[in-house]
Amino acid sequence: MPAVRVVLVEPKNEGNVGAVARAMKNFGAEDLVLVNPCSLGEEARKRAMHGASVLDAAKLAQDFDSAVAGADLVVGTSGIDTASEKRFARIAVTPRGLGDRLAGMDVLAALVFGREDFGLLDEEIRRCDLLVTIPASPEYPILNLSHAASILLYELFSARAPERPRRKASGLEKEKLHEAFADLMEATDYPAHKRERTKVMFRRLVGRAIPSKWEFHALMGVFQRATKRIQRLEGKEPTRRPPRGRDGAAR
Repeated sequence: MPAVRVVLVEPKNEGNVGAVARAMKNFGAEDLVLVNPCSLGEEARKRAMHGASVLDAAKLAQDFDSAVAGADLVVGTSGIDTASEKRFARIAVTPRGLGDRLAGMDVLAALVFGREDFGLLDEEIRRCDLLVTIPASPEYPILNLSHAASILLYELFSARAPERPRRKASGLEKEKLHEAFADLMEATDYPAHKRERTKVMFRRLVGRAIPSKWEFHALMGVFQRATKRIQRLEGKEPTRRPPRGRDGAAR
């Protein structure tokens, strides 16, 4: 997993610096480097909140090159994107794409943010190995510095955070769910000529959802309860299906 260094180039608002330190603390980043920053005082500390330790440990650099020295990958940020190969320096990836690319890499990545008013200079962007931009409304595509940092740090953190284990419904359980759905269609007199197509649509829906065991039992409860209630109200015999083996085949 990548280690992240956040580099702020000539930040002009101390509140923004403090808010970035707070976001870094939220997402487990500790390495902050400031290139020729504004004076940092009480406002920066107020905005940093529990990220004050990140702010206190921030390193100062005189220029871009010294700020990214030692990084294995330099990632620049920009509010301007292009698909034109002629402007290759401005072709960018999305924050999620950046997270996906770095998830399996054991590197030190320097995440570089430019000045609040005009961002990174062209020569600084050309120094970057990768450029990332945050998709936003074309009416106002430029985000506040601390907001942009929060989004990118979140995506990097999410890409390396382990997924919470979830017990998924088995193949046999999902087949039982499809049977219960078919029983419900029959009980409600769903149009016969639409049933096969609807069964396929439901199977595709369940396939995309990858339900957990808890979700399987919840849906089964709803389908079976509704079917039995309809059958009782109409005086019908409950649908009885042949028992199935572990492979789902009728016995």
